Amino acid sequence: MSVRVQLEDFDAGAEIAKISATNTNVGGVCSFVGLVREFDEGSAITAMTLEHYPGMTEKQLAKIEAEAHERWPLEDSLIIHRYGRMEPGEQIVLVVTASAHRKAAFEACEFLIDWLKTQAPFWKSEETPDGAKWVDAKAADDEAADKWKK
Repeated sequence: MSVRVQLEDFDAGAEIAKISATNTNVGGVCSFVGLVREFDEGSAITAMTLEHYPGMTEKQLAKIEAEAHERWPLEDSLIIHRYGRMEPGEQIVLVVTASAHRKAAFEACEFLIDWLKTQAPFWKSEETPDGAKWVDAKAADDEAADKWKK
């Protein structure tokens, strides 16, 4: 299990390779890479800035990662989440889950992504041609996360 909150970009392929190379019980690896979009709800986005509280953010991400390990038989997992200013096409987040079987890896990865979209302590501002604006939570993201409530 590993959580990293960082300013710098990451190499998704290298991170996945590390997980699959260190445990021969892994039968399936599921990964998700989130990217900065060029448009959101019809508005052009020239950049996005993510802010967070150091220390608190890592603690919350580690807590939800531990919950994923309680719910599914995972061999390993990784969450990398960037902060700072990013432009369209740049990577924001990487979630990797590894299990003996694919179903657990898929479900745990989806659970972690849904949680990151709705509960992670990050604040997002989008720069548009009309200026910067803080991004509110989306009902569709909350609805997706509802299926994981105990």
